[in-house]
Amino acid sequence: MKKWVGTEDLCALWVGLFFFTASLGAIAGIDLLGWAASTQVWIDVRRAIKPVSPAYSEVPAVAALALTYLLSLAAMTAGAVALGMNLKKFALGFSLIFWSSYFCWFLGNCAYIAATPDKLGAFRISWSLRLTGEAGFILALLAGLVLGNFFPRAVSFLQEATRPEWYIKTAIVILGASLGVQAAGAKGLATAILFRGLAAIVEAYLIYWALVYLVARKFFKFSREWAAPLASGISICGVSAAIATGAAIRARPVVPVMVSSLVVIFAVFELILLPFAAQAFLHQEPMVAGAWMGLAVKTDGAAVASGAITDALIRSRALAASGVQYKEGWILMTATTVKVFIDVFIGVWAFILALVWVYAIEKRRHDTVSAGEIWRRFPKFVIGYFLTFLALLLLIIADPGALDAAKLAAAESGIFRVLFFVMTFFTIGLTSNFRKLWEEGIGRLALVYVVCLFGFIIWIGLAISWLFFHGIKPPAV
Repeated sequence: MKKWVGTEDLCALWVGLFFFTASLGAIAGIDLLGWAASTQVWIDVRRAIKPVSPAYSEVPAVAALALTYLLSLAAMTAGAVALGMNLKKFALGFSLIFWSSYFCWFLGNCAYIAATPDKLGAFRISWSLRLTGEAGFILALLAGLVLGNFFPRAVSFLQEATRPEWYIKTAIVILGASLGVQAAGAKGLATAILFRGLAAIVEAYLIYWALVYLVARKFFKFSREWAAPLASGISICGVSAAIATGAAIRARPVVPVMVSSLVVIFAVFELILLPFAAQAFLHQEPMVAGAWMGLAVKTDGAAVASGAITDALIRSRALAASGVQYKEGWILMTATTVKVFIDVFIGVWAFILALVWVYAIEKRRHDTVSAGEIWRRFPKFVIGYFLTFLALLLLIIADPGALDAAKLAAAESGIFRVLFFVMTFFTIGLTSNFRKLWEEGIGRLALVYVVCLFGFIIWIGLAISWLFFHGIKPPAV
């Protein structure tokens, strides 16, 4: 059984596919998730929450929200059973994380924070921060940071359920469905994003990794054991890449753990700063901004989350500056596609490094590396992302009349995707205890990160994004 559900990666795959499969009932005429609680931008709290499907319009908002929580708890608790967690601690911790995160999401949807310029009249207000509902992500991150750095007992109490990578991977599996529906409406643009995203990450691998490894080895005198996971963590995909590389080269367990902690810390800063930089300087090149998030921001959670914020900020800026209203999700799709292609290649890269270490650096002639190593390092949740993406894309291509039903299905599973997104933000904050990590001697590693990130990773990522995505625009409403 462990082969099928024994890791967070596999649990994310199955939980995400569970929500996606349940949502397909809307296409078959059996609306199983239509009662899920959809949170609207609100000025009157009584109208903030309603069931996502019109067929369940009579369901009270409180009941819809309670049922949404209970199904989320049941699905994740089933995963916790498979992972061998303490179920009592997990269920209690998950419940507190869910409701804390949801409150941040709810507050972020307040019209004074979220309303875009075209909606001010409808809400009868004269001003707004214009951040859209995704402001809830930022509030959740800030709330998690406050708890993570000033309330250690709370962090300890929630530790069993503080699983940002699990939450974001589950959300990405579900995300494929909504992106598949959007891609069906503009197949040519979706194909261009996929091809350019693949080309962009190949460029990134060839440039990023070698430069970071060189800086760590030559200028900071790190050993190969430290330099390789550091290069993977900083240049490729944060936590997943650092752990995979550490295992591939047989590094001591402390190495990828320290690198992973560093990646999470810097992901917080990137998550806060880069989307607003993209809004300020790249609002006329929205797809460049999305690809930049995927290439520059490490960890799956922070990269996809930054893509979501960038999507909202640039759409709002474009509407205010030029009256162009881009369709939601295309900037996020670009960031996610680039990030997912990076994840796809982690297994291949770990296998290559394993071969290099065994046959070149360690020079153990009689050792062999199994081809199965690629599969063991392959991020399984990526399979789910492509399955949900392709399932709805091909369904609509085969039967264009199913588009409306597919949109409803994607919206229903999308409720849970958003909840997992916002819980990712909250738990990223919980895990970012700056003082503790500094005491563990992370300062020298951090210096390498600063030099590489601000010295060339951000700028090379921007240049590659511009090269492949310059001039491409999302569809307009």
